[in-house]
Amino acid sequence: MHRSFPYHKPAAATSSSKPVSVDYRLAPEHPYPAAINDCLSAARWLIEHAQREFGTSWLSIGGESAGAHLAASTLLRLRDAGEVSAYSAASLMYGCFDLSLTPSARASAGTPFIDRASVQAFADGFLGEVDPRSAAASTLYADLSGLPPALFTVGTIDPLVDDSLFLHQRWQAAGNSSELTVYPGGVHGFNAFESELALSANQRIASFLLKARGDSTSV
Repeated sequence: MHRSFPYHKPAAATSSSKPVSVDYRLAPEHPYPAAINDCLSAARWLIEHAQREFGTSWLSIGGESAGAHLAASTLLRLRDAGEVSAYSAASLMYGCFDLSLTPSARASAGTPFIDRASVQAFADGFLGEVDPRSAAASTLYADLSGLPPALFTVGTIDPLVDDSLFLHQRWQAAGNSSELTVYPGGVHGFNAFESELALSANQRIASFLLKARGDSTSV
């Protein structure tokens, strides 16, 4: 499964943030909850050491694809432990938030980079014997109350477009602040390419992080 956590480097650089990436254990060799446990440990390490190591106590969290799923899952565990207030924002990019597969994922075939078959294989390897519709495995089915402001980013051609649409709505319904940006023609991972679409998305994420930090600097 793809490593990208806590947030995408181009957006982080544009927002003058200092990215910290977690080399979490991968499925299927290390199924649930190994990767989430690793991310949770890293998130807690940052709470304790960010000021000394990076000169700031302001923290955001995020990721792309599987990294977005892990970031959201990490937030839920921090909230349950009474520690989520340390994180002020979440940037969640084209994540897989329903491991039982949303309608757009189920309908996809032959789409660039991922489609139903590959998403299903990734989910099966990650889950092991865990129910994909359990709140522990799939963020979409969890209690989402008490979470920080989030920005969801996804392209229209991404098989995971419904995951972002649905979780954005549930994030809001739970009483949290949430924003959604959907990019026409965007494939899975589109913001990593050199294109106007990618530039627009990364600048939008950077602006979101700056705003969450209380920085009015334009991007």
